[in-house]
Order: sequence, then C-alpha cells, then structure tokens
Amino acid sequence: MPDSTIDFLKGTLDLMVLKTLSWAPAHGYGIARWIEQCTDDVLQVEEGSLYPALHKLEERGLIVAEWGITEHNRRAKFYRLTTAGKKQLAASRDYWARFAGAVFKVLETAPASR
Repeated sequence: MPDSTIDFLKGTLDLMVLKTLSWAPAHGYGIARWIEQCTDDVLQVEEGSLYPALHKLEERGLIVAEWGITEHNRRAKFYRLTTAGKKQLAASRDYWARFAGAVFKVLETAPASR
C-alpha cells in the first residue's frame, strides 16, 4: 500500500501559504494548521519546509512579518500578504488551475481505439 502522505510539488507550498494569508495575517503554526485542515490532513506541513518557504516569500517581498501575541498569549511572528504577494497569488492560482486541469485531462481521457 502506498504511503498516505503526499509530498509538495515545487511551488505549491508557496501558493498555499499565500492563499492562507489572503484571509488574514497568521503565524507559522496557524498557517500549517489551516493547510492541514483544508486538506483533511492529507497535506502535512512540516516546520522544516514551512519556515524556509516563509523566509523565501519574505525575501521576495510577497509577505511581511511582524511580532505579535497569539490567541494563547505567546509571542510569535505574524505574516501578512503584500500587494506584490496578492498579485503573485492571482498569477500562481491561474497557473496551477490550468496545470491541474491538464493533468486531470490526461488521467481521465481514454486512448482512442486502435
């Protein structure tokens, strides 16, 4: 039986982080939990993947971070989307929608009779 975990394809974690932050600023744990909940825990976001992605998005100017207090009264970095991040989210979403549609066409199309 295949492993039930699914690895992220290149760029998908960035896209999901940007989408998560399009709703509201969030700290790293909140971002990871949101993605896990949205995918019914099919996608597990590990710290070793999430924080490098957040740093990369911040370096690219797509998100900004500021310190705040969590709902559990802990100090944490909260990330929010920038204007450039919103533009990148729209472009990436369109790309991934086309890509996923093309993959599904391949998976759902039967070969012509030979």
